[in-house]
Amino acid sequence: MLIKNVKLITPYEVMTGHAVIIKKGKIVDILPQESVISDEYDEIIDGKGYFLAPGFVDIHNHGNSGFDIMDATDDALNHIGAFHLKNGVTSYLGTVITSSYENIIKAIDNVANYKNGKDVSQILGIHLEGPFFAVEKKGAQPEIYIKKPDMEAMKKILEASKGKLKMVSIAPETEGALDVISYLKENEVSVSMAHTTATYDEARKGVDHGITVATHIYNGMRTFSHREPGVVGLSLVDDRVYCEMIYDRIHLHDGAVKIVLKIKGPDKTILISDAMRAAGLKDGDYELGGQKVIVKGGAARLENGSLAGSTLNLHDAVYNLVNYLDVPIHEAVRMASLTPAKAIKVDKNKGSIEVGKDADLILIDKDINILETIIAGKAIR
Repeated sequence: MLIKNVKLITPYEVMTGHAVIIKKGKIVDILPQESVISDEYDEIIDGKGYFLAPGFVDIHNHGNSGFDIMDATDDALNHIGAFHLKNGVTSYLGTVITSSYENIIKAIDNVANYKNGKDVSQILGIHLEGPFFAVEKKGAQPEIYIKKPDMEAMKKILEASKGKLKMVSIAPETEGALDVISYLKENEVSVSMAHTTATYDEARKGVDHGITVATHIYNGMRTFSHREPGVVGLSLVDDRVYCEMIYDRIHLHDGAVKIVLKIKGPDKTILISDAMRAAGLKDGDYELGGQKVIVKGGAARLENGSLAGSTLNLHDAVYNLVNYLDVPIHEAVRMASLTPAKAIKVDKNKGSIEVGKDADLILIDKDINILETIIAGKAIR
């Protein structure tokens, strides 16, 4: 396949005058367009001057289009993956919410044994969000199932995942958390701090033991104070930490987003959707973790008013950065592709348009509308 006449979005600039060559699902060359002989290719895509970007990588999402990872069925994963692909997400982690161990294992087992269907986004693995959290910062995590860190339970979960457990969110200050964090690091699972009352020093200890991500920065954590900076402060100043960010302009004030961008930059800021089953659907009543969620004006909340995930798509998050905060498009795209890929250690094959990487690409316009998606070298129109 030859893709020509595009503005090529790399992690560091937008390039013009280049064509991308794909063979057997991989990017095999990037050449000056004038040097390409078109009749040598089986399939040619004329980008008509639009942007060619890497497919988005969403490492924190619960579901969409009426389905949830916790449904634990192939049908749910097929629908979730099809929706992702239409919206430019070519790979993702299925996020398992706090629940009973039985339900957690059921959902993990389903992802671990899932065979990607036709024309769906690739599910790279599992993000386990819970159940080892602080009740005081539970947010939309069902309190009844929140537990202290349990090494034996964690070992069973990791075994059940068959190597698909890529990320675990945990409250680092809870009893037994540091041992679990060290265990996960030893097994090459990325660890994130979330739904936590951790102080600055407690968060630092968590990072010293292996934490590398802050789950949806600002949300579900101790409020920043000049006398106790907490998780927020530690995450911002420690270069070892990536910051997930839900930029739907509901979860975060633009000023708070600017602080993260100014300190962490595109190399350490990750755009996530944290989307739940209402994403892509109309306002109304839905469910998350067995709790009623009311979606109004696109904002998803529990009956007590707590935010309960989002209805966001990553292309909208990229759009918001570009159009409300004047972030260069290549930096905004990087935060939705290469940076999350690095955070879960899949950047060898995912996250950027480079020779040798998977041909997971999207054609977008200046408003980040998805015009065409290419996954593993196959065009989905």
